[in-house]
Amino acid sequence: MKPNFIIVMTDQQRADLRKSRGFELDTMPFLDAFSEEGIDFESAYTPNPTCMPARVSMFTGRYPESHHVRTNFNARDAVYTEDLLDIFQKEGYRTAICGKNHTHHAPADFDFAKVNGHLGGEGEINTTENEKIFAKFLSGTKHLESYVPSPGGVEVQFPYRNVSDALEFIDTCKDSPFFVWISMAEPHNPWQVPEPYFDMFPPESLPETTGVEALEAKSERFRWLRRVWERISDDIDTRLGRMRSNYYGMLKLIDDQLKRLSDGLEARNLFENTYVIFLSDHGDFVGEYGLLRKGPELPNILVNIPMVWRGPGVRKCVREKACVNIVDILPTVCDILGRDIPEGVQGKSILPLLTGENIPDSEYDTAYSESGYGGLRWTDDDSLDLPTEGASPNYIAFDCLNTWTQCGKCRMVRRGDYKLQLDDLGEGYLYDLKNDPLELKNLWDDPEYKDLRSEMATLLATEMMRHYDTLPHPRRRYRVKKHPKGFIHQKYSSEDCGIKEIVYASRKKD
Repeated sequence: MKPNFIIVMTDQQRADLRKSRGFELDTMPFLDAFSEEGIDFESAYTPNPTCMPARVSMFTGRYPESHHVRTNFNARDAVYTEDLLDIFQKEGYRTAICGKNHTHHAPADFDFAKVNGHLGGEGEINTTENEKIFAKFLSGTKHLESYVPSPGGVEVQFPYRNVSDALEFIDTCKDSPFFVWISMAEPHNPWQVPEPYFDMFPPESLPETTGVEALEAKSERFRWLRRVWERISDDIDTRLGRMRSNYYGMLKLIDDQLKRLSDGLEARNLFENTYVIFLSDHGDFVGEYGLLRKGPELPNILVNIPMVWRGPGVRKCVREKACVNIVDILPTVCDILGRDIPEGVQGKSILPLLTGENIPDSEYDTAYSESGYGGLRWTDDDSLDLPTEGASPNYIAFDCLNTWTQCGKCRMVRRGDYKLQLDDLGEGYLYDLKNDPLELKNLWDDPEYKDLRSEMATLLATEMMRHYDTLPHPRRRYRVKKHPKGFIHQKYSSEDCGIKEIVYASRKKD
């Protein structure tokens, strides 16, 4: 019987804020225990620290530069041949989305869909009085933090409802394999949480973060973002304490819902034949550098994500340091199901890592991420302002993903303890992540690291060329050679590199 697949994706969750990662607070004890029954990837990365680009990458196995969805507003521009949903449906799976969508697919593309957004009234069905009160409460937050416990208790919270909906769907799949995407909109802002999670981690007792003084070590985009927050609020540092408290409380609420899901799967005897993948689309500053949310460039706390795999044949109790990426999910599913990887997929199968197969380390020793939609840089010297652009109506709410933080191009590469970032203006950053995890000491101009900088810059250029899009395939005599698992270094001689007429999807409707 074909295995089932459950992908649990959170929105904007930092990878390092768990006890098992050395964090002081025990925010997700169940996930820490759950990961010991499978593989916890310490070096998992998002292809882009932006919601829609990352999510489209998960479905298509392609980087945003190739699938063309480089912002949160380009869903219809997705370019690919077959994606994750296509594969599952062709294999006879019943499919479901439970939670936030924000991809190139419409809810109707799934067999079962119960969706929600962040602010209430964004697609979810609110029938009870408590659900209606909660939706109104969410709308009133304007994406900011709440200073009172959320109304309605745990059962109106979306993570609780997402898990309930998923179990409801699973119960209808008696004779069919299933794929369910549990897409939790939290801990993304607005930062709100009910009792008993409110003040479970009180603001006055939280671990210290790097303060606003750390911005001197960062680029102008970081400092610009801080200036915007200061314009919106004159007590932003006090607000950061409450935001962080609610964020950690929401992690614990999500953790408890993961336990509900696990208990539900166990009660239905589904663990033996079900892959459960837990990950996030990208991270959050959560107070570091005096910032919140996300926005500029590719700092490690935004691009390094949690990723845990558990399922049939997956090794247990493994803390894996190999570099993996969201784009690797589609080719891994294809490998598990014995299907060819669709044309244009840029990820690689990580099934050998899951099962312990002997594969050269060079296949998984590098992480790569992208940011930016191109063009020249917008600055405060231009006539465009935040309300006109739509990023901050009346300077109350604020979208940190905007024309200023997303313009231009930025790329990063990591190998071992070192990470290099370079942008389209030639501004470079080189960091030792082992000794400087928050990237406060730029080694780019340090003479002692001159050779390493050259080596990492070459690696970045190489990775960018490796992820150059092969779609559309060349016509006539030219043949595209690819490894069946998406590998780069492992030798493979294929006889099936003939000329193919590739049909690909493009500009799908929202």
